[in-house]
Amino acid sequence: MSLPVRSVGPLRVSALGLGCMGMSYAYGATDRTEALGTLHRALDLGVTFLDTADIYGAGHNEELLAEVLADRRDEVVLATKFGILSGGDGYPVGVDGSPEYVRSACQASLRRLGVDVIDLYYLHRPDPSVPIEDTVGAMAELVAAGHVRHLGLSEASATTVRRAAAVHPIAAVQSEWSVFSRDVEAEVVPTCRELGIGVVPYSPLGRGLLTGALTDPGRLDADDFRRTLPRFADDALARNLELVAVVREIATVHDATPGQVALAWLLAQGQDVVPIPGTKRVRYLEENVGALGVTLSADDRARLDALLPEGDRYPDMTWVERNTPAPAR
Repeated sequence: MSLPVRSVGPLRVSALGLGCMGMSYAYGATDRTEALGTLHRALDLGVTFLDTADIYGAGHNEELLAEVLADRRDEVVLATKFGILSGGDGYPVGVDGSPEYVRSACQASLRRLGVDVIDLYYLHRPDPSVPIEDTVGAMAELVAAGHVRHLGLSEASATTVRRAAAVHPIAAVQSEWSVFSRDVEAEVVPTCRELGIGVVPYSPLGRGLLTGALTDPGRLDADDFRRTLPRFADDALARNLELVAVVREIATVHDATPGQVALAWLLAQGQDVVPIPGTKRVRYLEENVGALGVTLSADDRARLDALLPEGDRYPDMTWVERNTPAPAR
């Protein structure tokens, strides 16, 4: 089976990708059998763009993908990320963009994934203590050595994107972008379009809020990291669920689900936009792929544009790089 394709820089990928984080990390209990079934079903459906990172389950997620890549590598545009350091509990404790770490992290990912080359290698978060030119310069060496095909950045400011692209072509910038997370539209997305860089939205379903399935934060597993997010606090969640009702109304008109409407809204933002909704279950994967058949009207999009959620997307928004002047070198 094949799906519509889009360009992420020079890469041609399915119009929807698959974020694999939740199969190993952050969203409560994991199920290896279900995760592997979801990965294989994604490829069967024509989803070619798989996204992981070395921090997801302290490497477990990359090892999980290796089981699928062993037989189906030629069906996958493989993206992984590096640069976030984890503590004993597996959650972030800092970042490292030093050239030495770039090289060691890549070798570790190649080993866990069981591949010779990574199609798209992202810096997961810019390191404020290391000039982006130094980090991307080391990443460019990986391209020259044949370990990596294309480079990407995650949650980088427009300023950083420009500085990085001056060192080596950047294929993609990954950021949180959804009906409920719009900050990248001000500077990052226009900069990417100016430079011919693809935009890869993660958490396009608002970390589950926009699916309409979540009504009670008490239903989240104790180790589900969404419990730490401002939008999932009791008062904010009540307000945000009122907004989700609008998404549900639009979905009813289109005989779709709220999640499909949220994805259709993102897909309508441009042919250079390739969302990577994350799931660890086949039924949600199939629902997400169904969004490719939903076409929203201009009025639908305007109603969704007007939704303003309560609460920031992270408890500490310094985790998302803002535009800052280039440091003296």
